[in-house]
Amino acid sequence: MVRSDARENRARILAAAREALTADGSTSMNQIAQRAGVGAGTLYRNFPTREALVLAVYQDEVTRIVGTVPGLLAKMPPLEALRHWTTDLVEAMRRKHGLGDALSPGAHQAISEQSYGPVVAAITELLDAGKKDGSIRADADPGDFLQLTGALWRAASTPQDRAPHMLALILDGLGTHR
Repeated sequence: MVRSDARENRARILAAAREALTADGSTSMNQIAQRAGVGAGTLYRNFPTREALVLAVYQDEVTRIVGTVPGLLAKMPPLEALRHWTTDLVEAMRRKHGLGDALSPGAHQAISEQSYGPVVAAITELLDAGKKDGSIRADADPGDFLQLTGALWRAASTPQDRAPHMLALILDGLGTHR
């Protein structure tokens, strides 16, 4: 059982690290501890290395994004839920790219391996809901969708963000066009 203050400290550290490392990948551990309002000992007790902290930030973000699927499907039709979810994923990938400076190649590989299964499962849930209601093609594949949308976070975001237009094209191709 983890004490509530320990859980709150961990959550504050993760939030501070996400914000700080996204803005500047070279932010020090001490600066993150200060932003979180905890001592260095508390930070290192939770995250013994910088890489452990960055990996935890990534994992926290993946868990958050994957966890939004049921709520989206409860509020909107599957194709629209897929649009909202993918837009959120693209924003997270853009932030992840900003965190990338803080990771070694091995850590990049580890986070990709840890993230792939839950992300594909979320896509599968969204696609299956659309297949069930007839709005998404029966042959839509979660792995293919992930590959296609992988380019969206790299799309030019200035002067105009190209990702929404590209996503619209992908989603149009998924539709059954009844």
